[in-house]
Amino acid sequence: MTILEAHHLKKFYRDRKQTIAAVQNVSLTIAAREVLAFLGPNGAGKTTTIKMIAGLILPDEGWVRIAGRDPHREAKALRSIGAVLEGNRNLYWRLTSEENLEYFGVLRGLTRKVAQQRTKALLERFGLMDKRRAIVQSLSRGMQQKLAIAVAMIHDPQLLLLDEPTLGLDVEATQSVKQLVREIAAEGRAILLTTHQLDIAEELSDRVAIINQGELIVEEPTSELIRQFSDATYTIELEQPLDAVRSSKIESMGATLNNTQIHHVRESETLYEILAILEPLPLVRVEKDQATLTDVFLKLVRRSV
Repeated sequence: MTILEAHHLKKFYRDRKQTIAAVQNVSLTIAAREVLAFLGPNGAGKTTTIKMIAGLILPDEGWVRIAGRDPHREAKALRSIGAVLEGNRNLYWRLTSEENLEYFGVLRGLTRKVAQQRTKALLERFGLMDKRRAIVQSLSRGMQQKLAIAVAMIHDPQLLLLDEPTLGLDVEATQSVKQLVREIAAEGRAILLTTHQLDIAEELSDRVAIINQGELIVEEPTSELIRQFSDATYTIELEQPLDAVRSSKIESMGATLNNTQIHHVRESETLYEILAILEPLPLVRVEKDQATLTDVFLKLVRRSV
């Protein structure tokens, strides 16, 4: 089931009698249970696109549908959206965790009774029940972020907009938030993730869309995009340096030796031939050299300039 449809979005601004195209012909879709990483450098058009999706600004051209509804014309569509803004800007810092959840629940159309029920359930689920009466500004950064996600989910939205959900978190808190994101998607929600932490995007996303200078330059499944930019080479690491005879044989096959590592084995057939030469020496690892999402992002952005 498709939750988000953004079709040929365009947005222009006027600046000193000059027309600036902030977003040009951007189309996105996200299905239930899917995480789309929406990436781009600063000023690329991400924020403008997200604001159009969230119903905050009108597109000059194109349209948006959230679970089949238009967020610019139907209030029910807005109830299908939850958002976590970078810096926890969807929380009131002088209210308690419990007060934040109940307040935003009622604000988003829940009865007080239902808001209280969902508040209790979310506090328990996110491990915040013992902090329910603690004011937000006294919580750790990780707890604040988990509470921000809980607040975004209080009205049970189908689409979740996550902006830098792990920024500034320690290792333990980052792992906790990543697990929550996976669980939330698995429940059947669609997630639009924006982050400059590309390792997080690579780990969490099913698909990647990259925008630059207002235009979408790629939209692909994450694994497929990385595969396209990965070399078909291997690295073999040994426990100890090779003897001269084995080194000579392996170098004659086009591989590069560096102390205990053998690099740039370009074919799987060659790999097995080298492994036969190495037998029975102990190996530390045999690894296919693969690009990261950071590598892909930088190449695509530089290419599109």
